[in-house]
Amino acid sequence: METGDSGFSATGLRRLREVLARHVDSGKIPGLVALVGRGGETHVEAIGTMRHDGGAPMRRDTIFRMASTTKPVAMAAAMVLLDECRLRLDDLVQEWLPELADRRVLKRIDGPLDDTVPARRPITVRDLLTSTFGIGMDMTSLGTPIMNEIFEQGLTPNLPEPMPEPDEWMRRLGTLPLMYQPGERWQYHISHDLLGVLVARVTGQSFETFLRERIFDPLGMKDTAFHVPADKIDRMPTLYAPDPQTGEFLVWDEAKGGRWSRPPAFQGGGGGLVSTVDDYHAYFRMLLNGGMHGSERILSRPAVELMTTNRLTPEQNAARDAMARDNVHISFGQGQHGGWGFGMAVRTYRGDYAPIGQFGWDGGSGTSTYADPANRLTGILLTQVGASAPNSARVFHDFWTTLYQAIDD
Repeated sequence: METGDSGFSATGLRRLREVLARHVDSGKIPGLVALVGRGGETHVEAIGTMRHDGGAPMRRDTIFRMASTTKPVAMAAAMVLLDECRLRLDDLVQEWLPELADRRVLKRIDGPLDDTVPARRPITVRDLLTSTFGIGMDMTSLGTPIMNEIFEQGLTPNLPEPMPEPDEWMRRLGTLPLMYQPGERWQYHISHDLLGVLVARVTGQSFETFLRERIFDPLGMKDTAFHVPADKIDRMPTLYAPDPQTGEFLVWDEAKGGRWSRPPAFQGGGGGLVSTVDDYHAYFRMLLNGGMHGSERILSRPAVELMTTNRLTPEQNAARDAMARDNVHISFGQGQHGGWGFGMAVRTYRGDYAPIGQFGWDGGSGTSTYADPANRLTGILLTQVGASAPNSARVFHDFWTTLYQAIDD
């Protein structure tokens, strides 16, 4: 790429490549694909290999498991429904998700599951969109009866058993009390899988079909889906979860015959997508353009503004802050966001190289995707190394640091 109109310096982009290559050369990251976009210019680096012991080289069109970077993209389906008034922010979700009517709430987070009080009010669409409906993956509450039951019921991904089909998943979720009152506290992840079920029930289509018709196809995101078809499986790397003690590359998921080689029973809006750097670039560039893709409107400008600016009160955000700051080895930079919109983190203060207003998220499979309105910038870094060890988080950190120091205008 020429640096003419991009506002990146040639020296800065060289340093970006050198820093990324250093991580691959260290042996801790088998391979990666990085894309930086600014204005009409994009610059892509594909470094290393698909497997830790060699194999095919990484390519620009390598298909990665996006993990939690699914969240900001899958959220767009709900925003389409808001734009069309098929959902409202303060609608009660029990109209479509009757399993969530008449909730009970734990008296204390570590208490027995039958020690509850009635919910003060029903759960709303807004509670789901902001991840404050009352149940989540709470890393600060591991080992409590409620978290044990969430795992026991198979309500989260990453367990040996895949999640059940949506109606059965909802039935199981409906047997649990809420951990907190609706709207009280930000909690990670589960609301995003719930949103996928909500979208499917409101539209009468599968979550993936609706996303494809309204988001993926219009944006040309041809490699984004909830599984990888056989004719593309060679483009997917092995996913590793390094042993935190020894650093040994333990295989978490093989491409052929693995979790993403066939359509899942549950299309997870929290972490189920696979994609490429170019597909994700198209999506984040659409957000930077206020919902426009070329001459076509995908989302309204207010919908994009709601997603990409802070939606949390200080009280709701305290839990999010605690999660990021207290999981420090895997949350490089995540404690420096300050806010959360719909489906993504939002910078509300300056805690590192990224400016206020930057939005996006990271994934536990070694993915990092953000856009920055102030600099009209997108950055996407995809690896095949899960966050069981800090290796991929360190690459993210260095990617963003070098990307910001490469800005030259």
